[in-house]
Amino acid sequence: MTNAKKYLAEFIGTATLVFIGCGTAVATGVAGANANAAYILTALAFGLGLITMAYSIGNISGCHINPAVSLGLLIDGRLSVKEFCGYVCSQFAGGLFGAFLIGCVNGFKAAGNYGSNGLYGSGGEGIIRSLFIEIVLTFIFVLLVLGVTSKLQDAPKVAGLIIGLGLIAVHIIGIHYTGTSVNPARSFGPAIFSIINQGAACIKVVWIFIVGPAIGGALAGLCWKFLAEAKEKPAIVHHKKH
Repeated sequence: MTNAKKYLAEFIGTATLVFIGCGTAVATGVAGANANAAYILTALAFGLGLITMAYSIGNISGCHINPAVSLGLLIDGRLSVKEFCGYVCSQFAGGLFGAFLIGCVNGFKAAGNYGSNGLYGSGGEGIIRSLFIEIVLTFIFVLLVLGVTSKLQDAPKVAGLIIGLGLIAVHIIGIHYTGTSVNPARSFGPAIFSIINQGAACIKVVWIFIVGPAIGGALAGLCWKFLAEAKEKPAIVHHKKH
């Protein structure tokens, strides 16, 4: 499989995830403060969008469609630096295109903030809270990805479903706080297009939803590497001398 095909698959997959997930947030008018049908539908849309892509492009690129996931896999040694750079560029481009599609479908003015993320609180306290939430949720999600894909012979059968359910879970809790990123590319595209309606408001805080997931993904990669290495070491048995 050529790298160009992998990068194209990541572009398509990320665009689809943003279009379905953020597009649902726009269509339903989800508000994080209200745990209503729109809230649950948006969480389901992100998870089901990921599952759809996992069984479409998973055998081509692995369906990372998330720079934080790619970073975790890089740290675990499953991705080269060159591949990582190609994946991340494709994912960010896909995030932009997915947001563009939301604008096309809804009318660019009617698309509001394009499903962008927001701070949980205001000022410095809001920044710290939001960073913490994104680090924790991304750590949980990326650790799940690393764990469920560690046995390659089983991964193609169940990984997409399990990871999709995990994404639904982190969105169910995270939407209330930040709108849930756990994916820098998912946050970047909508933030760029939200300039049309919201000015620079979302752009000013988008770095939080790039840095937070990156830290969470890196920590998950390091944690999984440590756990996997510990698992592979044989237990030391001490025999009593008679």
